Amino acid sequence: MTVRRVIGGIDGPEALARALRDAQYLADEGLATAAYLALALGKPLLLEGAPGVGKTEAAKAIAAVLGRELVRLQAYEGIDASAAMYEWNFPRQMLAIRQAGDSYVNLYGDDFLIARPLLLALQRPKERVLLIDEIDRSDHEFEAFLLEFLSDFSLSIPERGTIRASEAPVVVLTSNRTRELHEALRRRCVYHWIGYPDPQLEAQIVMMRASSVARETAHKVVAAVGKLRAEPLAKPPGVAETVEWAEAATLLNARGAPWPTAFARAIGVVLKDQDDLAFVAPRLDRILQGAA
Repeated sequence: MTVRRVIGGIDGPEALARALRDAQYLADEGLATAAYLALALGKPLLLEGAPGVGKTEAAKAIAAVLGRELVRLQAYEGIDASAAMYEWNFPRQMLAIRQAGDSYVNLYGDDFLIARPLLLALQRPKERVLLIDEIDRSDHEFEAFLLEFLSDFSLSIPERGTIRASEAPVVVLTSNRTRELHEALRRRCVYHWIGYPDPQLEAQIVMMRASSVARETAHKVVAAVGKLRAEPLAKPPGVAETVEWAEAATLLNARGAPWPTAFARAIGVVLKDQDDLAFVAPRLDRILQGAA
């Protein structure tokens, strides 16, 4: 194992936390440490947590800190290797054959190769960060393929041969834990669970991401969101919804809606499921008392 104590000018968890803050992402000590160790050890970073806690945003911030392009592979049920690796541009190949006539044409040149996220990461590992988002949405077959890819960072293209990365690319995987990932995949990664931030940190995130929101408003909306998350909702609000609710309520208040009416009128920004809205409606006044 090659240990890189300094990568992208980052020489420790504290330096990474400061750099992430500059990139508009507030990371606690646990996340900053896990991310730094993944970078230093050349291992993938596996981030698990409920939807909306900032897993994808963490990957974007890491790419920004390193000054690299983020290549995102969105996993979904039924995704196959070709959607993740590469495919040949068949219509362009057919057009090239017709135009060439009797002349020779290399149908497997770069002009006909459509690189997908995994191949893109291998081609320029020093310039890109690979994000495999919501890996838990894929099936076990794709997870097994991905495990093989992460073991040696290479892809085999029958018409071209094997392509290997010159060094291990930076890889971030996210999971909402809708199903358990294979133990072998977990062992290959540096793992970190991202929970909902504590109220103080979430208020700081709101003020960082929504500059028009006052400090007092940020703390009040965080308190209200905390009460919503304590309810048995189908889709509890994430951090992004907290920020958007604070912005929306502030906008309505600036246009004349008093507190807490502004929060109540903007409820569709924080709750986006009809059953949740119907369930919360009788309790909304009580929930918003702390945000009055």
